[in-house]
Amino acid sequence: MSLHLYQVDAFTNRLFGGNPAAVVPLSEWLPDHVMCAISAENNLSETAFFVPAIDNGADFHLRWFTPTVEVDLCGHATLASAFVLFSELAWQSNLLRFTTASGLLSARRRDDGMITLDLPALSGHEVDVPEGLESAIGQKVVDFRRAVMDMAVLQDESAVCGVKPDLDYLRSLEGDGLIITSAGDSCDCVSRYFAPNSGIDEDPVTGSAHCTIAPYWAEKLDKASLIARQVSKRGGDVYCELVDDRVLISGNACLYLKGQLALVE
Repeated sequence: MSLHLYQVDAFTNRLFGGNPAAVVPLSEWLPDHVMCAISAENNLSETAFFVPAIDNGADFHLRWFTPTVEVDLCGHATLASAFVLFSELAWQSNLLRFTTASGLLSARRRDDGMITLDLPALSGHEVDVPEGLESAIGQKVVDFRRAVMDMAVLQDESAVCGVKPDLDYLRSLEGDGLIITSAGDSCDCVSRYFAPNSGIDEDPVTGSAHCTIAPYWAEKLDKASLIARQVSKRGGDVYCELVDDRVLISGNACLYLKGQLALVE
């Protein structure tokens, strides 16, 4: 069995930036253990698999895997999947609809070449700062929110950039991972994201994290449209717009490689 594989740098307009994701188009699902093994072999933060959808209202059924687990939502691998369909597989419409574990998601190709994802807003609720967190990240936490991901708000961009987290401590937190964020020096907000329980020490650019980041900073800054930057080593820009209970997340993408997977049946 031979399958096509694409690797795409998402949320960047240059190679070797943003967040790399692998994309594997399928005609039918592989066994879960095979998709897990492919994702572990790729050793990227996510590998996306999609098949043509038979559901009304969707074009494809989309799933995402880290090197260790399947996840319910992944923004950058959704952007990468849409990029492959638009740019490599000649999808004719400017709109794509994916049915996923997080419901129906859409991707729209813009005239400027960016792709806009329509994702659910996942606003966090305020809770006490977990004991030991400030010591684990070496910074003062000025606000802490809990959603699917935990989110710690820090004093400023330099604090976010300076964090060297205790990953063993982060594994003890309740959320799927930890977002750290602050207002930005040259953009509306900055962030980083750590998910050691999912096999991701630090994710380069995390679209799904902005489902929580965007509602928070939209309220704090009193603006619905935000320019966000993830200040990981690779870095990337995420353009966010809050519309009711949805977050529209836009970004660029670049093709890094395409090839074939050789699987022995």
